[in-house]
Amino acid sequence: MSADLVVAGAGIVGAACAYYAAREGLSVTVVDRGPIAGGTTGAGEGNILVSDKEPGPELDLALLSNREWRELAGLPLDGETFAAAVELEHKGGLVVASRQASLDGLGRLAAEQRSAGVQAVAVPARRLHDHEPHLAHDLAGGYLYPQDMQVQPMLAAAHLLRMARASGATVLPHEPVTGFLRDGERVTGVRTPRREIPAGAVLNATGTWAGELAALAGVPVPVAPRRGFVLVTEPLPPMIRRKVYFADYIADVASDSAALQTSAVVEGTKAGTVLIGASRERVGFDRAFSLPALRLLAAGALRLFPVLDGVAVLRAYRGFRPYCPDHLPVIGPDPRAPGLHHACGHEGAGIGLSLGTARLVTQALTGGTPDIDTRPFRPDRFGTEAAA
Repeated sequence: MSADLVVAGAGIVGAACAYYAAREGLSVTVVDRGPIAGGTTGAGEGNILVSDKEPGPELDLALLSNREWRELAGLPLDGETFAAAVELEHKGGLVVASRQASLDGLGRLAAEQRSAGVQAVAVPARRLHDHEPHLAHDLAGGYLYPQDMQVQPMLAAAHLLRMARASGATVLPHEPVTGFLRDGERVTGVRTPRREIPAGAVLNATGTWAGELAALAGVPVPVAPRRGFVLVTEPLPPMIRRKVYFADYIADVASDSAALQTSAVVEGTKAGTVLIGASRERVGFDRAFSLPALRLLAAGALRLFPVLDGVAVLRAYRGFRPYCPDHLPVIGPDPRAPGLHHACGHEGAGIGLSLGTARLVTQALTGGTPDIDTRPFRPDRFGTEAAA
């Protein structure tokens, strides 16, 4: 067995890269230490957001990826569209502020985002209930972001891999990379417990384990896990139309703090359940449940939607986001180990950024011109800090 590209990681980013590469005619083999979407993807809410990003490289990538999601949405797939198969909803997002000062800051951000191509519509307090009838009545106002979307992430990863297989890719779950094949400094394939797979290139798309895999290749990449929890309510009648969150969520995403942080993020699903987040803390791979975090999430949801008082929570789940110190993903060829490419470090934005990332990765592999400037994502940008 050999391939033009071995993709290590069968989450949403690896699946997207496998599909994009395979449809360009590359022979692709995907390996993963566990099942398909068994890591961060399987614990995600499915956010495809532009609303939570300041102008800069990540927003450029988010807008590219947003366009890719919209183009892929209409693709026929087993008698339905890709959008229907993966529960892709063009629902939009509503960001609200509890105080005038917060609303003023949100307004300044929205103006900057518009200059970068984001659609952001001011919603005064008196009109909030036109968009979300069950919102709290004491909010200062907000902004509507029509480009925000939601997808069922496990379905998306699974269908992207099915489409990759249809283009000739091979998928090998429960087969971790244990070493690399080398020709001098060049990476020429991978070893797993079952086989060696020679390859023209290897892609590190292993999510929260990306730092460990990079170290195995002898190159430091500072990706670390950042734990988060989500509450899931009992199924309800249609109640929450969009993804709704307080403006302080944007600052929490950009925070460097390792301590527990929560900000109210609430959205409904097609199944009728309501997803409640978001929390962040750096505790390694500690999978223990945190009662303080769950209580803060519930309180934040009630602050946004008092109507949820008395609604039963069916379950809570947790996952680990692949955190990078500068809050930018690591994308592209690694000059320190020729033949090794990276697509990792997206933290909580990997679902939304996956298709844009796949497009950039494939352009690098095939010698194409990248759609956006990829220099801010380069793997060697951390220098000696990555080894600390």
